[in-house]
Amino acid sequence: MMLTFRRQAAKLAAILLVLAVYGFARIPETSKSELAKLAEGFHFSAAPLPTLSGEQRTIRDVNPSLRRVDAWISSVGAAVALNDLDGDGLPNDACYVDTRIDKVIVAPVPGTPARYQPFSLDPTSLPYDKATTAPMGCLPGDFNEDGLQDVLAYYWGRTPIVFIKRDRASLNANSYTQSEVVPGGERWYTNAATLADIDGDGHTDLIIGNFFPDGARILDARSNVADQMQDSMSRAQNGGQKHLLLWKAPVQFEEANGALDQQSAQGWALAIGAADLDGDLLPEIYFANDFGPDRLLHNLSTPGHLRFELLEGRRSLTTTKSKVLGHDSYKGMGVDFGDLNGDGWPDIYVSNITQEYGLEESNFVFLSTGHTELMKNGVAPYIDRSESLGLSRSGWGWDTRLGDFNNDGVLEALQATGFLKGNVNRWPELHEVVMGNDQRLRDPRSWPMLQGGDDISGNGHNFFFVRAPDGRYHDIAAQLSLDQPLLTRGIATADVDGDGRLDYAVANQWGTSYFYRNESDNGNAFLGLRLRLPVGDSTSRSRVCREGTAILSRPAIGAEARVFVAGRAPLVQQVDGGNGHSGKRSPDLQFGLGHLAGNDLITVEVRWRDARGALQQETIQLAPGGWYTVVLGSEKGVINECK
Repeated sequence: MMLTFRRQAAKLAAILLVLAVYGFARIPETSKSELAKLAEGFHFSAAPLPTLSGEQRTIRDVNPSLRRVDAWISSVGAAVALNDLDGDGLPNDACYVDTRIDKVIVAPVPGTPARYQPFSLDPTSLPYDKATTAPMGCLPGDFNEDGLQDVLAYYWGRTPIVFIKRDRASLNANSYTQSEVVPGGERWYTNAATLADIDGDGHTDLIIGNFFPDGARILDARSNVADQMQDSMSRAQNGGQKHLLLWKAPVQFEEANGALDQQSAQGWALAIGAADLDGDLLPEIYFANDFGPDRLLHNLSTPGHLRFELLEGRRSLTTTKSKVLGHDSYKGMGVDFGDLNGDGWPDIYVSNITQEYGLEESNFVFLSTGHTELMKNGVAPYIDRSESLGLSRSGWGWDTRLGDFNNDGVLEALQATGFLKGNVNRWPELHEVVMGNDQRLRDPRSWPMLQGGDDISGNGHNFFFVRAPDGRYHDIAAQLSLDQPLLTRGIATADVDGDGRLDYAVANQWGTSYFYRNESDNGNAFLGLRLRLPVGDSTSRSRVCREGTAILSRPAIGAEARVFVAGRAPLVQQVDGGNGHSGKRSPDLQFGLGHLAGNDLITVEVRWRDARGALQQETIQLAPGGWYTVVLGSEKGVINECK
């Protein structure tokens, strides 16, 4: 009897342990009424981004050695950016890649005035082989610092091209001249690019992340040279190079060779983030790597001389190894920055693959501890809190984007998901690959067939996470009718019509891309800032303009604004130069202020590096409820009218 009891007790204890672990691992459920309450005050209307005529495809021609996995190879390329390309003072222009016709398209955002006809940016005056090359993204920026927004297009199969805007009077394909970023005709496979003043000299530099190895022939269907896949699912180092390109003169960049250690320079880059994390206005760099550890680099550079130190998190007793910053074995897909814990320092939101019953890894939300002094010792002062915040799981993730879409002062979190859409579920075969011997991975012949009609995470939806009073984030995409199954790669945000409500656009692979107009009505106030640098070596005082401005200026990439509202923690943002995977937000800063009792002036502290690289700081007073263009000078300034 006693022996039987002991046997049953052991079984009972095992069952209780399994139930306890199961309960711990389950995401807390939220009732429909609670989700409906969270969705109140949010409303979006969708409109398709226009396309152009051309032969439409749903899969790419690839190197013969990769034909058995051509659907996998064909899974990236959709991209979108929102920006002011026509100079009307509003970020109401979309630049996006339509993979169906392999074109970089520029068009007015749907619902805005039809100021010009949609057109494509085609490299007609530079070498370009359509049979072996495909666009992967567009990055707006002022690359010659003349006050006009240019566009950098990056590709699989060649180095990036800058399309230089020639005049302010028109916007069409003939408005641009084309220039090589890197001479020499190399074959790059770029999946991420961002602008940042890396060395603090007052000029914006380029950070490029490549996926497949430089020099490969991935899209060359006539090649007799075999290409390779990654050499590991968790420690791959045979991917493309990272390239740091320093600004030397208008549309002239010089590569900083040897600035990155080998582990940081090599890898399968899918996303890049650059933001000042320690207060010196030198941007730290976050490389989100597929198939291996991400890298966070502490920036110790001086003008013309790059220097970085690797930052890694510390592991506690309850922290799994792969959730320590710099030690993950996950599939870094997207990265964004925002202050989620209200301590005045940027936090880091990273997307991975978190498919339930698939590759259930974890997204990251690395919250700052505020101990930035630890960075001098190589310690990343961040702790992952994705699980407790409710942001750890979604699906096959890509871009992430933080923004305040209801102006209550609390950031929402958007996430793009989806991989292959088809009729045949290939997760079982993919599981075999993931669990197999890494030494076989690089040979495509050891992979299962992944071709047109196959499905891997093809029925998910993009997530719209909203923070509840309990501090956790919850997905309300269904409540907002935003839960249609899409294969989204990039997310771009901007207030395209200047009404104080943050809009967004998504880029979808092998399908129609969409713009989502924010029609929320909640009565919250906002403050909008467009931080700009004057063209040339100006020493004028800062000028603040209500709404638009005719002053010739360029976005102050990397500048920081800190907004002080009585009774609340300061709101902090930095001007974004293109962080993430393939979505590029506008460089404007929008602060949600919630419900304000009066119309008192808001104190704003602005910090930036001027055109000579000198650190500057200024405090201004602004009335809430509008957009201001702040042209930053080199002296303490006053509010002047902009003419």
